[in-house]
Amino acid sequence: MSNRDQRCRLSRRQALGHMVRAAAAVVAPNLGSAVQAEEDRATRSIPVRLLGKTGVKLPILGYGGAALPKVWGNPLSTKDRVKLVRYAYDRGVRYFDTAISYSYRDSQAIIGTALKGVRDRVFITTKVDFWDLSKPDGRITKVDRKEVARQVEVNLRELQSDHIDAILIHGTPGVEQMTVEQCLEVQDALARARDQGKVRFIGFSAHHYFDKALALINSGKFDLCMLAYGYLPRGHSRLFSARTIKLRNACLARAHELQMGIVAMKVLGAGMLGAWSGYIVPGFDKRRLKELPAAAIRYALQDGRIHMLTIGMRLKEEIDANLKTLTNRGAYSAEDRALLAEYSAKAFDSEAIKKMPVE
Repeated sequence: MSNRDQRCRLSRRQALGHMVRAAAAVVAPNLGSAVQAEEDRATRSIPVRLLGKTGVKLPILGYGGAALPKVWGNPLSTKDRVKLVRYAYDRGVRYFDTAISYSYRDSQAIIGTALKGVRDRVFITTKVDFWDLSKPDGRITKVDRKEVARQVEVNLRELQSDHIDAILIHGTPGVEQMTVEQCLEVQDALARARDQGKVRFIGFSAHHYFDKALALINSGKFDLCMLAYGYLPRGHSRLFSARTIKLRNACLARAHELQMGIVAMKVLGAGMLGAWSGYIVPGFDKRRLKELPAAAIRYALQDGRIHMLTIGMRLKEEIDANLKTLTNRGAYSAEDRALLAEYSAKAFDSEAIKKMPVE
């Protein structure tokens, strides 16, 4: 790209940045317009919640891009995974979550291709990652602002977009491997990208390490957060102790108080209450296994402070089932409670869960 092209591109992005800041309460371009209201009939039956102070109203079911990589269990071809994401859009899903680390396994590229042509009608969240490969725990010693900028550009390129709706500091790898001060350095670098019009909102995700998450929330520098929240108390690779649950709940309360957007992940326990449930508890009644995801979703929906449920969906059938749960709008019931309790008791006695550390 020539210097002249670079200057023109930066100029366009700066202009976009000014427009974004001038319209802080406005949703993604065209959302809410008369034309879109007509075209987005598919979203009308899905509950809609305001994503906190971002001012964006979205159907509550979000698509979790971690369900797309083949190495993480998706059985479909690349072509069919593109169709899967577009199918989610056609059925009314408007929030799509991915990450640069997922892109090493195709997620971002698939989402970018699938949503090409409807980019101004969706809300895409991606992430920046931090991990020192020379250390067993990956902890970094210094924030490289050039690396932050590089990752933003990679995300834009793979998503085939000139902007990112929300960019998060990835929980793992990221927040877990950094100090609070380092996370705030990354936030400052992302704020520069926001000022240039490349990013609209800034947040972070947290699988556990909720002491750090609470400090980041209290900084007042973030628009949204994604927290592990579901019937099964688990994060990326471990179960929650009572202390961790208490800290997570403190994060939720404080984020709500500050009107941050709050996104729930691990709603289905990273598949333990979904696609992988039959493997974890062999012999459990298959008909009742199919009812687990709906019960887990209704459990999470009880909390009105949660604005978005990000759920990984590998197949059209999973998208349809989750949308059916949400459009039926049934309340969390005694039957749901009994099912989740019975299954979880057996799951916690399984080898898969016994191997998970508790923190």
